[in-house]
Amino acid sequence: MVNIDGILKEKGLSKTDVAKRMELSRESLYRILSGNPTLDNLNKLANALEVPISELFNQPRTNDFTCPNCGTRQN
Repeated sequence: MVNIDGILKEKGLSKTDVAKRMELSRESLYRILSGNPTLDNLNKLANALEVPISELFNQPRTNDFTCPNCGTRQN
């Protein structure tokens, strides 16, 4: 659901860094990420990461195409 690991790697941040930005303990952040986060918590997380909320979610690739004849994949 939440694509935080990729964003953290991209931004060079740790979960501890993000928890500090959200003014939470690391454990509280882990509970939010492992549970069912509220919209408020998702907004706080997006703000702490400086990304739009939509980037927190894994998004399927919709432009991928596999040729039915040869199996070549294009994106």
